[in-house]
Amino acid sequence: MKVMDKGSLAGRNKLARAQTEREILGLLDHPFLPTLYSHFETDKFCCLLMEYCCGGNLHSLRQKQPNKRFTEDAARFYASEVLLALEYLHMLGVVYRDLKPENVLVREEGHIMLSDFDLSLRCSVSPALVRSPSGRVGNGGGGLAHVCMLPRILLAKKSKKKKSKGDKDKAKLDEPPVVTSGGGLGKKPPPPTSLEFTAEPTGARSMSFVGTHEYLAPEIIRGEGHGSAVDWWTFGVFLYELLHGATPFKGSGNRATLFNVVAQPLRFPDAPAASAAARDLIRGLLAKEPQNRLA
Repeated sequence: MKVMDKGSLAGRNKLARAQTEREILGLLDHPFLPTLYSHFETDKFCCLLMEYCCGGNLHSLRQKQPNKRFTEDAARFYASEVLLALEYLHMLGVVYRDLKPENVLVREEGHIMLSDFDLSLRCSVSPALVRSPSGRVGNGGGGLAHVCMLPRILLAKKSKKKKSKGDKDKAKLDEPPVVTSGGGLGKKPPPPTSLEFTAEPTGARSMSFVGTHEYLAPEIIRGEGHGSAVDWWTFGVFLYELLHGATPFKGSGNRATLFNVVAQPLRFPDAPAASAAARDLIRGLLAKEPQNRLA
């Protein structure tokens, strides 16, 4: 049970954040995110009743590993499950904004569960299927470029089409919006296409200065406003910490850390050496400019 003191929340102007967290938890239906069983209030407290994770968090678990870091296989496992959770949140229009090992809980069977949504941002999102030439999709060829668990709220949107003569009595799913590329009158037929599902809240903007110093994205520090790209920055810092046992831009204090995030280039330690694939992924996620960042 997460118990929050109303007086303390009011004194720090965090009552709205507690309400947002409760609303977000009520939306979730995913194996790597918490299930909210119930919530209630007393005169003094707000209480959220959720499933229990007995394995602690990834920060504590990392401290127990040899050299206080995970092997690349273990890091890949945890990062993959966190990635699926982040994708699902973005499909619901939720920007998480507080990814760090302390907020990744471990279930009894070893799978993860993201926790703490009081810093999260709710926004609108427009899911779409994007058609692109099969040769250009980043999956090594044709076929589905991206397969992910769709939120129940998206799958449930059905409607009946008007029947015309000859139509049978059938209820059909509405076709999702499709963006096409290639082809046109007088041109060669377009190449075979692949479908990619996209549901990234790219229109989200916030001016809030929120998060943990070592995980803050450059655009938050610069005060330029930020959107969902901050989650992919923190995902890069998260993966770096799992592999190397430290965050990439940590300075002697908070001011030095913020300076390093904005101004210092990304460097990898000589030992332990991560694979070329891991370094390439982290470089793509830790691009200083959000428009150049993997998403």
